[in-house]
Amino acid sequence: MPPKRKQGSTNKTQEKKETKKVKKEDTASDAETGDGKKWSLKMLSWNVDGLRAWLKKDGLSVFESEDPDIVCLQETKCSESKLPKEAKDVKGYKSYFMSAKTDGYSGVALYSKTEPLSVTYGFDDTKHDEEGRCITAEYEKFYLVTTYVPNAGRKLVTLDKRMDWDPKFRKYLQDLDAKKPVIMCGDLNVAHSEIDLANPKGNKKNAGFTQEERDGFTELLAAGFVDSFRHLYPDKTAQYTFWTYIGNCRAKNVGWRLDYFVLSKRLIPQLCDNVICSSFLGSDHCPIKLLMQI
Repeated sequence: MPPKRKQGSTNKTQEKKETKKVKKEDTASDAETGDGKKWSLKMLSWNVDGLRAWLKKDGLSVFESEDPDIVCLQETKCSESKLPKEAKDVKGYKSYFMSAKTDGYSGVALYSKTEPLSVTYGFDDTKHDEEGRCITAEYEKFYLVTTYVPNAGRKLVTLDKRMDWDPKFRKYLQDLDAKKPVIMCGDLNVAHSEIDLANPKGNKKNAGFTQEERDGFTELLAAGFVDSFRHLYPDKTAQYTFWTYIGNCRAKNVGWRLDYFVLSKRLIPQLCDNVICSSFLGSDHCPIKLLMQI
């Protein structure tokens, strides 16, 4: 995966062109379960690539245009002491934030119309939890986990960190799943199969498409979980959620599918749809939408 651009990098003109405003989509959907029950729960997940920058690009309009029940954000890059008031006080939602120990790095957020039964920050691993990568909300019928998985980095300098994360996070999800079903979402920093990125042959030794990272995702699925998008659309091509700002990649749709809703297998009968909302601007990622009958 192309590494995140550094502050002050070139290509600012292209970034502004692509992310000037969040484009609204038609939110109507008649999606149903396999046995004909219409969806009753809508969730959004979005790597916003900096919460404060996203706010300036009309990011909060997604709450009005989509009216989701739950919104999960990743890579907020903002300490809680610096969170803008408008980000904390979204009308109609309870909000929860986990920031990295290092300001301007990582971070996740969760907004919910219904107050969860409980909220947990991190998964009891000091090294990873210091980077603000995981919030878990418990609801009556499921756990929701939003996460920003470590990037293996340019020249794979942090692949070891990623390899440490994968089995620990997988066990955490399995332990939750033993209690009640799990919905996990976020930027998982991996394109699982060749169909999930535009240039698989040229990226086999790059972060996000190494065999180690792909195998880690395969092991997660083997542990009782399902990639909801590929469950519904196993052969659908050119479906991406991330495009580097370099080289006008978004306009050309040269991208990666890095953002997922992963479900406990027993939730599949309640799955209605998983939508990649590629017309929403505001970040180098687009939001993804999950519709469930719960």
